[in-house]
Amino acid sequence: MEELKLTTEWDKVFSESDKVMHEKATFHNRYGITLACDVYRPKNVSGKLPALAVCGPFGAVKEQSSGLYAQKMAERGFLAIAFDPSFTGESGGTPRYVASPDINTEDFSAAVDYLCCREDVDAEKIGIIGICGWGGMALNAAAMDTRIQATVASTMYDMTRVNAKGYFDAADSEEARFETKKALNEQRTVDYSKGEYELGGGVVDPLPDDAPFFVKDYYDYYKTKRGYHVRSLNSNGGWNKTSALSFMNMPILAYSNEIRSAVLIIHGEKAHSCYFSRDAYAAMTKGSKYAANKQLLIIPNAVHTDLYDRLDVIPFEKMEEFFRQSFCAE
Repeated sequence: MEELKLTTEWDKVFSESDKVMHEKATFHNRYGITLACDVYRPKNVSGKLPALAVCGPFGAVKEQSSGLYAQKMAERGFLAIAFDPSFTGESGGTPRYVASPDINTEDFSAAVDYLCCREDVDAEKIGIIGICGWGGMALNAAAMDTRIQATVASTMYDMTRVNAKGYFDAADSEEARFETKKALNEQRTVDYSKGEYELGGGVVDPLPDDAPFFVKDYYDYYKTKRGYHVRSLNSNGGWNKTSALSFMNMPILAYSNEIRSAVLIIHGEKAHSCYFSRDAYAAMTKGSKYAANKQLLIIPNAVHTDLYDRLDVIPFEKMEEFFRQSFCAE
């Protein structure tokens, strides 16, 4: 594996829990990329534990929401890891700041590989949590990886849908996609000639007065003390511009209707992105033989980033109950 340079100090945007042991670890995916993770393990426990792999939001790092989720679930008795996806944060892979529907789905399965091989993990009780864009990746992984016993998708985005069709499918036309692809492929030429990839920019800063609410919502998390992190793409320069191309051409969730394991989809009622979860749940359960263990939980009055870090909004008790029941199901 690639030797990664990992921070040793606590540099999360949330406080360290005195109920949990924390350590750094690395693992590799099927493409040979070494990924970095934070391992959270409840104190004063022994034996093999149920385990969770957590990732997201899209453009965030493990020191933000995913780490908070992992730590809170460790307080509830799970061994939980929060990992940086390939090409981002402390994880390896070049070029930097590129996303891929295939590789990022694989990242979840690689995390499952790692958990299955830990001596303190019960390999029959492994689940995953995906936040925002990694909610869609988590569902995609659940459709492929039969070792995943339960999946939570929180404040989910389907990144392939939004890239190919725009928000609320407003750009769902051949002509609109052609113009987007034309611009992105012209950018490829520019990038190649320069020998570097141009970034698309993170969350806009300064915030325009006329910015739509969801942009203000993101700004309030990524650009303020609440959630800013120096390695976060959304807090800084963003993804490579051309990352969107593969998402336009390779839709995920094609086989979500065949997921046999348990799934809990959580979303805020007032979130601009709520339609992703409602539609994913409908597609997952329509005519499915496996609909009985699928759940959709809508949180009243919550907006998109409320499910990033608001402890009074994120339903950790429900998530614990869901995972424990799923792990005990035959």
